[in-house]
Amino acid sequence: MKLSKGFWAILIIVLILAADQCLKIWIKTHLALMEDIPVTSWFSLHFVENNGMAMGIEVIGKLFLSIFRIIASFAIIYYLHSLVKRNFNLGYIICVSMIFAGAVGNIIDSIFYGVIFSESTPYTIATLFPVEGGYDSWLHGKVVDMFYFPLFEFTWPEWMPFVGGSDFVFFRYIFNLADASISVGIAWLLLFYRNTFSGSFEKKK
Repeated sequence: MKLSKGFWAILIIVLILAADQCLKIWIKTHLALMEDIPVTSWFSLHFVENNGMAMGIEVIGKLFLSIFRIIASFAIIYYLHSLVKRNFNLGYIICVSMIFAGAVGNIIDSIFYGVIFSESTPYTIATLFPVEGGYDSWLHGKVVDMFYFPLFEFTWPEWMPFVGGSDFVFFRYIFNLADASISVGIAWLLLFYRNTFSGSFEKKK
């Protein structure tokens, strides 16, 4: 039996969301803030929390970011529904599904985590559904990040302008599965479906 494109979109979204939230909840309830679990010499699980958008960038305020994410996600799901309805290329639908799943994964943190978790600190591990209540209000939760890939590092020579003597780490950013899903979906789209993207907004005659 041939599975529909809508089924594949839903399956990808559900699997990414489930894996993303399970990992975040495990990290939040098993590690103290900034705690690190080495996996290899170039990869570790390093627990940090992010107040802003990707890579820790903060714009305007937390409430604005949460509302913006929610509105953007509604726009993406509407777009995805139109792609399935118009029987677009399955690979392209998968790209958009990954982007949507990643966006929603981080939205869940922003909406709920401040209410359902106690605060994580370098000295305490958070509790799920604490009796005393969460660490913040609705829409003010922090996004949980944990993937850290310091592939190599070195110190810039002293004679280098601006950066001389400072340490350089590649890749220093810490991210989560939702971020990775968005990044892979966008990269795949740009590499293989640039023409499809522009054509997806054209109405069929």
